[in-house]
Amino acid sequence: MITTHDLTKTYGEGTSEVRANRGISLEIAAGEFVVLAGPSGSGKTTLLNLIGGLDTATSGSVTVNGAELTRLSPRELSDFRRDQIGYVFQKSNLVGSLSVYENAVLQLRVQGRLTRGAAARTRELLTAVGLGDKLTALPRQLSGGQQQRAAIIRAVTSGTAVVVADEPTASLDGPNADGVLDLLRLLNEQDGTTIVVSSHDDRVLAAGGRIVHLVDGRLAA
Repeated sequence: MITTHDLTKTYGEGTSEVRANRGISLEIAAGEFVVLAGPSGSGKTTLLNLIGGLDTATSGSVTVNGAELTRLSPRELSDFRRDQIGYVFQKSNLVGSLSVYENAVLQLRVQGRLTRGAAARTRELLTAVGLGDKLTALPRQLSGGQQQRAAIIRAVTSGTAVVVADEPTASLDGPNADGVLDLLRLLNEQDGTTIVVSSHDDRVLAAGGRIVHLVDGRLAA
């Protein structure tokens, strides 16, 4: 499902050069729940962004679901991000002027796939995560945990096989963080969604099936 080979990402040049990832080779099987762990500056967010096609490698390769991202044109990479990956960030990044339901189906609308069945499925998912009475609410009317749950549903409504989540519990208290983790586990266990999370939160480390440690941009031994 996901393979990186000798993956390197460098920012800047000369004396200001920073090597965020250094020769990372990693395999993640379809249906795995993987946590990229490490201290701030270890390169875990950079690796997550490379896997998700949000950034491009300096050298090496990234292959996701048969697509070698380093060989894609900008247009092909944009299509890949739209169709293949669901993104969850530290902040929910919900569109403030759209309701919870409208945010959840936004990706489907962009793809031209907002059918009656897909709309009904989205409502079912939102109801299942406790947002059934918030479908018409705006993001500012939700708690932080509710916003993150809505963001996760938005990430999976289009049927993406991979969800990448960057520190999804960083700004949440215990109960809300637990709710987000429960939802990610549910998607992984029931739907077979491949989950890749970057975090140094002990709660997330305990939730993941496999922990991949990074230190100074490298995989730890």
